[in-house]
Amino acid sequence: MTANTATAPQSTPTTFNALGLLPELLRAVAEQGYTEPTPIQRQAIPAVLARRDIMGSAQTGTGKTASFALPILQLLAPHANTSPSPARHPARALVLTPTRELAVQVFESFQAYGKHVPLRSTVVYGGVDMDPQIRALHGGVEIVVATPGRLLDHVRSRTANLSRVEILVLDEADRMLDMGFLPDIKRILATIPAQRQNLLFSATFSDDIRKLADELLNKPILIAVAPRNTAAETVTHKAYGVSGEDKRRALAHLVRSRDLRQVLVFTRTRLGANRLARGLERDGIDATAIHSNRTQAEREKALADFKSGAVRVLVATDVASRGIDIEELPIVVNYELPYSPEDYVHRIGRTGRAGSSGEAISLVEPEEYKLLADIERLLKRSIPREVLAFGGAAPGRGVHTETRARAHERHGRDQRGERRASPAHPHRVAPASKAVADDGFDFNKPYEPANDSTVASTRSAEPHPGRKRRPTRETAVLLGGTRSK
Repeated sequence: MTANTATAPQSTPTTFNALGLLPELLRAVAEQGYTEPTPIQRQAIPAVLARRDIMGSAQTGTGKTASFALPILQLLAPHANTSPSPARHPARALVLTPTRELAVQVFESFQAYGKHVPLRSTVVYGGVDMDPQIRALHGGVEIVVATPGRLLDHVRSRTANLSRVEILVLDEADRMLDMGFLPDIKRILATIPAQRQNLLFSATFSDDIRKLADELLNKPILIAVAPRNTAAETVTHKAYGVSGEDKRRALAHLVRSRDLRQVLVFTRTRLGANRLARGLERDGIDATAIHSNRTQAEREKALADFKSGAVRVLVATDVASRGIDIEELPIVVNYELPYSPEDYVHRIGRTGRAGSSGEAISLVEPEEYKLLADIERLLKRSIPREVLAFGGAAPGRGVHTETRARAHERHGRDQRGERRASPAHPHRVAPASKAVADDGFDFNKPYEPANDSTVASTRSAEPHPGRKRRPTRETAVLLGGTRSK
């Protein structure tokens, strides 16, 4: 296959009615509350209906899923039937996604748009029991939405038959490559017919994706409704300089001071997500975490609680940056900046969707300023730096320093590590700051006897002059001073 890319025509329909969709599909679209197609939908739907291969690039939240779901449903509509026989419902369309959450989201879109067309669809992903999936596949489905790993499990177990696939969709293809799915994708490609229609969609196009497109696509139409690797214009960006030890306090302050009810927070690691969620709970803020180490049931519950408002903060790793679809999500917080600037685009793509406004806040410690600069180069814009006051300390270079100062006071140590007087009790001075005690004992030499004059003065201070004293010998005490035995 070759990738002699053609550009989609610019004169595109401005209404769903003008796209040539079936009345059943137009009815479903209207029931979802959509009246006008987005730019990616205007260009992609006619091209897919014309059986062209597509290489589509669009910002997240621009209706990319509908741009391939609607035309696929229309292309498969002639095969729609209500027969109970599985043989009448072979798998004809295969959609591969990188994450379980995105797979569920795409599956739900097929169900919503195809509710008036008798086509069957199912979703296949890991982390759950295979038996319900096997029953669905054996019952016959025209559309299969799957993650690569679990689909390969079904292929190896001979519970999935892909020999009749006519349309292949790679959704968020760059993310699949980032997650190491390329070998699995190639194994899946070997099981489906070589003559098929290929649709490759992604929010970003790396060089590796373009190489894959060269191998996969046949004279595709390139649809790019926004510059490469750009964020939605409806999202405002800002960065707060915060020291690492103050980040959680800063986040809690943001949530409380602005009375935020739905905040999606991104960390780099699963352990960090768990710790932050637990810490916010201790701070009195309802929070939960979602990442790949949690079971599918736990992930679904976390997402459901967040959508319903049962929890105010959802802490996620990048596994969720493309699989979370929440209407009018107001704010995304980068608790830790991602190492890849492209991941920043995906994270903040969860807000400002479908034309709604959104806000992206980054809490940046000094070590992360280079990552912030990389993000700015990718976005071709500067992100305003602002100071976040949350405790009365004057920040230096935008970095909050109050906690470190308080720590020094708590431990009563100056910068040289020496013990000093407590600010609350200036009269208290640690005895270790005095090398020689009043009685002449040298604390630097605890095992040497005191000088003769000190011994003499000590002997002359008899508490009972009339009492006869036993002969004594002087002994050094480790904790200081001399005493008689």
